[in-house]
Amino acid sequence: MNGPLPELPDLLTLGLPRLTAGLDDAARLDRRAHLAVHGSMPALGQDELTRLAETVALRGRGGAGFPFGRKLRAVGGAARRRGVRPVVVVNGCEGEPACRKDAVLLRRAPHLVLDGALLAAEALGARTLVVGVTRAGTEASVREALGERGLSHRRGRAVRARVVRLPERMVSGESSALLRAVGGGPALPPGRRGHATTAGLGGLPTLLSNAETYAQLALAARLGAPRYSSTGTPDEPGTILLTVSGAVPFPRVVEAPGGVALSYVLAQCGAGAAPQGVLVGGYHGGWLDAAAAAGTVLSRDALAARGAALGAGAVLPLSGDTCPLGEAVRVAHWLAAESAGQCGPCRLGLPTLAGALADVVAGGGRGALEAVREAAGAVRGRGACGHPDGAARFALSALAAFTDDLAAHVLGGGCGRPTAGLLPLPAAGGAEPGDGPGQRLAVDWTMCEGHGLCAGLLPELVRMGADGFPALADAGVPGHLRGRAQRAVRRCPALALRLDGT
Repeated sequence: MNGPLPELPDLLTLGLPRLTAGLDDAARLDRRAHLAVHGSMPALGQDELTRLAETVALRGRGGAGFPFGRKLRAVGGAARRRGVRPVVVVNGCEGEPACRKDAVLLRRAPHLVLDGALLAAEALGARTLVVGVTRAGTEASVREALGERGLSHRRGRAVRARVVRLPERMVSGESSALLRAVGGGPALPPGRRGHATTAGLGGLPTLLSNAETYAQLALAARLGAPRYSSTGTPDEPGTILLTVSGAVPFPRVVEAPGGVALSYVLAQCGAGAAPQGVLVGGYHGGWLDAAAAAGTVLSRDALAARGAALGAGAVLPLSGDTCPLGEAVRVAHWLAAESAGQCGPCRLGLPTLAGALADVVAGGGRGALEAVREAAGAVRGRGACGHPDGAARFALSALAAFTDDLAAHVLGGGCGRPTAGLLPLPAAGGAEPGDGPGQRLAVDWTMCEGHGLCAGLLPELVRMGADGFPALADAGVPGHLRGRAQRAVRRCPALALRLDGT
């Protein structure tokens, strides 16, 4: 597939449905339909809930994979020590362009997510529940679900619940950015790192996890540990939600047993028999070469052994008719433009990394290859969040997975294949999917004099090439950079820079 993912891809269930139960017959499960499919929730105390989460080895499904039982213990302990009530936050912000699993849950089965969040809130004695989202349709679904339960943010309620809409950016899904936005600040990571379990929203101990994690908790509470663990693997029981896109006829959200063979999932989604590589974990994830993809299963340990991780469940195969390094360049430019702009090594280093990777593809030789590695090393561990680390991991794993293509670009005239744009990226400039490519920077080379003012104003999208003239990122102008892009166009001394498109 090409272009941005649809907001709600089709569903595919491999095995018996759990998270997706009832969704084959209904577009959305309202409160009554939800109870008819899943039944009522049991009441569990904090110790019972924690033991359950630990018994089923429940880990966060948003990327980091932190043990959920350990979070429960930490939040409960901090609240008791301080004599305060904690807060429960659902992270439904999928800023990752290759992920839609949480959107499907919150749009089509919102009560399953709310079940888990309210179960945790009751066990911890929390009186505040917040759901963070980025899309209008998801916000409307969650508001409707809260209304069906009689929940609101009004004073005097046993649990005050609300939904908060954040900008649709990758950084919005970062936990500290979400908490900052919910607290009334910008949806950006703060300059210092802390632990939400001890001092999160409003300085209170905060249980923050992703939407699928709470849905899995609700299933485990209903089924009990033995039944919940009857599928999956002994170490990673239960099912997983995946978003499969890339070289497939149609993107899908897939529910499958934990430990399922990656090759089986791809085959069921219509991918070709031998993809040249598979990106697992999304754009902060890692690439598997063809041999590794054919021989691995989707479990934490199996992927870790191959230097990858499931992350937020994005799986993207590449067919053999596209340049894999060219695909990586497109994403690297987008990652550079998604910087929060707060940390110098990220704001300046990620465009340098993307530019160096583009130079490799353009035949820049060993010097360009070393520049990629140097730029990746320079940004790692130097940001207020994990964005620069994830971008560096993505770029370096592409070099490691596609060695033949790398050699063709570094030592020869390139791999000879075009870049098909199989990896989904959002529409540029705030355009809606289907509205066209959005705005892009362009240069009239007959007028450009290489002043470099545009690179200083907009380093995320423009850098100065070795010839002393600007090199533009192979990416559209995202909405949050539109103002600075317009400023760069206005201030170009030679009037050579322009914005094309919608």
